[in-house]
Amino acid sequence: MSQARTIDQLLALLRPDSSPALVWYGPDGERVELSGRVLDNWVAKTANLLAEELDAEPGAVVRLAMAPHWRSVVWALASWQVGATVDVAPGGNARAEGADVVVSSDPAALGAGPAYQVAVAEGALALGWPGELPDGVLDYAAEVRSYADVFLGAGSADQHAIALKHDGGEVTFAQLLQLEPAARNILVPATADWADVLRTAVATWLGGGTTVLVHPAAHSPHIVENERISEQL
Repeated sequence: MSQARTIDQLLALLRPDSSPALVWYGPDGERVELSGRVLDNWVAKTANLLAEELDAEPGAVVRLAMAPHWRSVVWALASWQVGATVDVAPGGNARAEGADVVVSSDPAALGAGPAYQVAVAEGALALGWPGELPDGVLDYAAEVRSYADVFLGAGSADQHAIALKHDGGEVTFAQLLQLEPAARNILVPATADWADVLRTAVATWLGGGTTVLVHPAAHSPHIVENERISEQL
């Protein structure tokens, strides 16, 4: 694949692709496969939710307070599509207070304050949060399907804007998209550092490959054979 220079261009590379872009292995035998087209649809729906419901725009900060999972990878891409910064650095509630949107699969990580709060149910078939949520917390699984499959917003941020804040520093959109494309099927443990997960996935998609994200409870040597893994993070 050719080098994309914006998140919109990266997603445009994924959009016509029916081969697997992201595969998730979760607990209890869960396997979720998203083709490039399906991944792009999920990202567009989530980006539209961000822009229309949560007022996200270029320069906003989305605090991703959950572990790597296929749904949280979608959130990272959607945040970038609206031009927002994704913050995965440790810091708990202190960092959440500086965010415009806080996203988590754990309601305990969501707090009060000016930021929009979003609960993400992780189950593959979840159509809503399994239980009660605090007032003011948006149920992602229940809401996202009503949004359009094509992003209707303005598009990418300035290339010198911050795409990612993490424990090791900051990454601009330009730096994120200057990664060397890698045509590979790569196994990525969900326990890996968030920044490594995202940069590995982006480089893999730039090369037309597949990112296989694996929960520690699901790790099995059979995955390497079944997914034709050529590299492991």
